[in-house]
Amino acid sequence: MTGFTVDQAITRAHRDEWARLVADLRRRFGDLDVAEEATAEAFAAAAERWPRQGVPPNPGGWLATTAARKAIDWLRRESQRDAKHQAARIVYDDAPPEPTGPVEDDRLRLVFTCCHPALAMDARVALTLRLLGGLTVAEIARAFLVQETAMARRLTRAKAKIKAARIPYRVPSAGDIRERLAGVLAVVYLIFNEGYLAGEGDDPVRVDLTDQAIQLGRLLRTLLPGDGEVAGLLALMLLTDARRPARVSPTGELVTLDEQDRGAWDRTLIAEGNALVRERIAAVAAGGDPAGHYQLLAAINAVHDEAASARDTNWSAIVALYGRMALIDPSPIVRLNRAVAVAEVDGPGAGLAEIDRLAEVLDGYHAFHAARADLLRRLGHDNEARMAYDRAIALAGNPAERAFLFRRRAQLAG
Repeated sequence: MTGFTVDQAITRAHRDEWARLVADLRRRFGDLDVAEEATAEAFAAAAERWPRQGVPPNPGGWLATTAARKAIDWLRRESQRDAKHQAARIVYDDAPPEPTGPVEDDRLRLVFTCCHPALAMDARVALTLRLLGGLTVAEIARAFLVQETAMARRLTRAKAKIKAARIPYRVPSAGDIRERLAGVLAVVYLIFNEGYLAGEGDDPVRVDLTDQAIQLGRLLRTLLPGDGEVAGLLALMLLTDARRPARVSPTGELVTLDEQDRGAWDRTLIAEGNALVRERIAAVAAGGDPAGHYQLLAAINAVHDEAASARDTNWSAIVALYGRMALIDPSPIVRLNRAVAVAEVDGPGAGLAEIDRLAEVLDGYHAFHAARADLLRRLGHDNEARMAYDRAIALAGNPAERAFLFRRRAQLAG
């Protein structure tokens, strides 16, 4: 940690160690509340002590030891376990290891535990985002487009459900993995999205989260090499992350796809992502399962990344791909993205007509108002565009995105 301030050291340790600590404590002590509380208390202790005592040579080891001690203290206070037995485990670490089965990584094992079928899908995703990704309740609420208080209640109910149903922390069998895979993929993608354009905070891009999501995607790919949606999700994240170097300007403003310097894109990631897309196309053509949500999103991003410039983008292909996606996922977000593509093919008026049909369900979503503002601007309806930009700015939490929206609004006539 040489060269880092204390705050930077704590932030980096949180990025590197949060998920590992929660997963390890969950495995060792068998309780999600214990794991989360002890990990949070360990970071609170670091925030208190490191400014006075200095950052330890091995921050991860310091946090692991502190978190384990906090877990023992927590269990003693709550009288939930035999504290002496747990203390012996932490001191000697000689308890027989749990069988690893098909999942070798503690973090993935934690994901599959949180994605148990006894939980509702939204609860599985939210709980895993909190325990694995260390996202705040506010960040998770933004990902779900719900109020923070509602998300806090959802997380509490999810953990209570796990405890009441006595859902075990165990290595999933092959059947369990298949059953829980949809929730796992949703977790990984939401973590990636929160990193790629952070909902709040000073950093518009949180590389820790995007890197973690890609790492989990690679692990899933190793675990299930023949699954099309696993390959599709990994391809999607690689093709999207390849554009990250051009995503934010030196002044901290979001750079839209049509304005990005395509020479700054990571061609190695693009090649890897395109190879996965081609693999899935060949598999479907050979009689495999039809392309799913993530495979179609990956194909859309491959079209973007293959275009030498924005004007060379094959928007008709993108409209067709979103049309296929709407058949399997007719969500408002998919319909919004298709409307944006329609505007590129049939003109901003056609796109605006489709977007306006989503006003009731997406009124609280900043990207809806931003897309609507852009089409109104292109149509010359500056007064309406200004109101749409104002609404988008009020809802956007990312500083780079807000800077872009402010600039676009300032360019309107009058």
